[in-house]
Amino acid sequence: MKQSKILGYLGLIASILVGLGEYFLHYSSEILGHAENYEFFKFVPLNNLTKGHFLAVIGLPFYFAGYIHIYKMLKSGNETLARIVLAIGFIAFAVGGIWIGSRASIGNIVHLKEVMNPLTYQNLLAHYTDHMEVLVEILRIVIASLSVVFAIAILKGGTYYKKWMAIFNPIVILILLVVIGKLIPSIGKHMLPILMNVTHFILFGLSLYQLNKYSQTHQND
Repeated sequence: MKQSKILGYLGLIASILVGLGEYFLHYSSEILGHAENYEFFKFVPLNNLTKGHFLAVIGLPFYFAGYIHIYKMLKSGNETLARIVLAIGFIAFAVGGIWIGSRASIGNIVHLKEVMNPLTYQNLLAHYTDHMEVLVEILRIVIASLSVVFAIAILKGGTYYKKWMAIFNPIVILILLVVIGKLIPSIGKHMLPILMNVTHFILFGLSLYQLNKYSQTHQND
């Protein structure tokens, strides 16, 4: 259990570091009004792009530790389902790592718009969209698949989780955060650029809470 706790806290560290990095990469006061063609990047200082890039790259490997924590929480119920969740989680953050590592580069290209040939500029954006931005759609499908297996594993019983934890799978948390962000733009403009990291901060936080409750119960026994 001590090892599981350490791994869970490493997952929390990942969500904080990558979230902070993604915030530096994406946030400006103009983010909500300039979504098309990555135009919001022109309002992000180049220095922030550099800070954000390295914070995200440093933090990302800790996400794998976080998913080993999830695996350990699930495996006593069904080893096969726990391994599937672990494998999908690793795939998700391998794909996510490739994407986040590309953001500083596309941001720099947007900053160079005024000094570039318009056709070259549009070709670069199109290439980025086809090869990197498409990964976001893939990531959503992967996270949805992971969430289904995660919920099934918990509902089957025998894990360290109470069954209500099945509701708080990543895709449900993500959807709830999107709704909150859309309904309350003053919160959304800060949260939506780092949505996957906020989702996993909540996921790992709840998981650690359940592990602590489980530990207390069994100590009392």
